[in-house]
Amino acid sequence: MSSFLVLLFVFKAAIQSQLDGVRTGLSQLHNALNDVKDIQQSLIDVNKDWRQSINTIENLKDVKDAVVQHSQLAAAVENLKNIFSVPEIVRETQDLIERGELLQAHRKLMDLECSRDNLMYEQYRMDSKNTHDMNLIHTYFGDMQKLSEELAKQLWMVVQRSLVTVRRDPTLLVSVVRIIEREEKTDRRMLDRKKQTGFIPPGRPKKWKEKMFNILERTVSTRIEGTQADTRESDKMWLVRHLEIIRKYVLDDLLVAKTLLDQRFPPHYDIFNRLLNMYHQALSTRMQELAAEDLEANEIVSLLTWVLNTYKSTEMMGNSELSPEVDVNSLNPLISQNVVDQLLSKYMSTLTSNIIGWLRKALETDKKDWIKETEPEADQDGYYQTTLPAIVFQMFEQNLQVAAQINEELKTKVLLLCLQQMNSFLTRYKDEAQLYKEEHLKNRQYPQCYVQYMIAVINNCQTFKESIISLKRKYLKIEMEDTLSSSHTSMDATLDIIAKEGCSSLLDEVFMDLEPHLNELMTKKWLMGSNAVGTICVTVEDYFNDFAKIKKPYKKTMTIEAHRRVVVEYIRAIMLKRISFKNAEERKEGAERMIKEAEQFRFLFKKLAAGSGEDTEGLCDIIEAIAEVIKLTDPSLLYLEVSTLVSKYPDIRDDHIAALLTVRGDASRDMKQTIIETLDQGPSQPNPNYVPIFKEITVPTLTVPKLLK
Repeated sequence: MSSFLVLLFVFKAAIQSQLDGVRTGLSQLHNALNDVKDIQQSLIDVNKDWRQSINTIENLKDVKDAVVQHSQLAAAVENLKNIFSVPEIVRETQDLIERGELLQAHRKLMDLECSRDNLMYEQYRMDSKNTHDMNLIHTYFGDMQKLSEELAKQLWMVVQRSLVTVRRDPTLLVSVVRIIEREEKTDRRMLDRKKQTGFIPPGRPKKWKEKMFNILERTVSTRIEGTQADTRESDKMWLVRHLEIIRKYVLDDLLVAKTLLDQRFPPHYDIFNRLLNMYHQALSTRMQELAAEDLEANEIVSLLTWVLNTYKSTEMMGNSELSPEVDVNSLNPLISQNVVDQLLSKYMSTLTSNIIGWLRKALETDKKDWIKETEPEADQDGYYQTTLPAIVFQMFEQNLQVAAQINEELKTKVLLLCLQQMNSFLTRYKDEAQLYKEEHLKNRQYPQCYVQYMIAVINNCQTFKESIISLKRKYLKIEMEDTLSSSHTSMDATLDIIAKEGCSSLLDEVFMDLEPHLNELMTKKWLMGSNAVGTICVTVEDYFNDFAKIKKPYKKTMTIEAHRRVVVEYIRAIMLKRISFKNAEERKEGAERMIKEAEQFRFLFKKLAAGSGEDTEGLCDIIEAIAEVIKLTDPSLLYLEVSTLVSKYPDIRDDHIAALLTVRGDASRDMKQTIIETLDQGPSQPNPNYVPIFKEITVPTLTVPKLLK
């Protein structure tokens, strides 16, 4: 029961509260209605009063005009003392400018401009179309414009030398910046007033900040262009000097700009970055101008090296003292890739012509050495040489080092070019060496040092080989070696031909001197005790004293070939049938002489081949084997002895056997025919290590069929 009463009480209270709220709201609405009626009546009254005052306002127009005129007159009175003192202020300002007191001069100039601008503004307000009065004011203040121009000249002079001034007289530079800032502020104020009134004083806006940056830009350009002190005609290194001066000046200027200049300008000027962009643009313009000139090959390299490498290196923009303000990775290229490609193309074309010319000149110079009456120089090991390989590869090295300064790709291209031209050059070298030999054969007394210079030519071939390998190892990447394998093989082959022909020509020289003594072999005089072989050995040894100046690969070849040719000539002398032994005693004497002379040859060439690893035994064995056939006393065993000879030396032909039997002097025609026919039917088992020698020997007299008749 009590709970029900509580709920009933709460419900009653809630209903009462709502009724009170409704009552209050109705009261407020009634008050608002009364307020609206009061406001409406007030507006009616205001409207009535306004309509009644229109005529009164029109009657006050004259008062309004008087107020405007009074305002103008008040401004004129206020500036009257300045107006009368304009000439004096102009003189004072001029003096201040001349004394370099720019801040004070600018203050007075601003006072003059303020007086003029106020007068002109009031005149504009009073009668904007009255140009006569405007011109009158402008003329009266005419000297002020000259002062402004004179002051500007002084400012621009300081701006032009700002990088010097900031070190010597930083206060002066700060004054200039303050003046420019004042003018910028005045420009903004005048432009704002123009938006409101349409009036702007003459000469505004001055835009001295913009002019200052223009002056700085022209100064930077002039500084870059002015660093060229020389021309190609006066100095071959003009471009290198020019670029180095630019590098030094730009780096010094930017360091000053960062450490000193940046502190003297307001932050919003961003003076360092503005100057950085100016220098970059000026450099870009200058590099493009240089690229457009008719540059030589070395000048193209100097320019590209500077543009692609030096500019962003630690020697310039990458200098640690410029970091972090200067980020070399964000700098645009000084010249476009298209221009770079054009320069590289021109460089490769020019370099090709230059290398061809250099190689031709080097060969011509070397040829002049060949006819000298003095021996060629020797290297540290005593081998004769000329300067040709050193000159050629020094030239290649220099160009490769230069190309490497630009980039890896150009270095590889230059290496390929050098080796390509080297290939062609070696062909000319081979031809010139052949002509040298032919000219010598016309008169063997000339040139006096023919043998020594031909040795130098042979040695040069080995030097060229070693230099080519060294050049490739130093400048060619391993993965690129396959591209040059065929070219390298071709050059090696040409060099081997030159060396082989050179060695052959030297041996020809030897055997021309040996010819009279070779002609004595296997003659009656020889049998009677001629010393032809002794003379041959002495002559060969004497020549090989000079041939000791030949480098080992070719000296070994020379020794082997000389040994071979001596034996061949000796056997050829046998096959010429200059002698036919009359009896066994002569055959014995002749055979023993042949064995003795074979031993002389063996001793000689063993001495000459000392340390070379050459087998000196086999060739002289042939002479001894032939001697055994001649020495044989029992004719019935002749077939067996001859067949043994043929089995050892299977390239012996029938005419060789016939000639040998003729020299014996005791073989009948039937015996010769029987032996030859029997040998033709027999099996041949040649020694696989035997190098044919008889195929080089011809029997110049009767053929076998004629002999057997």
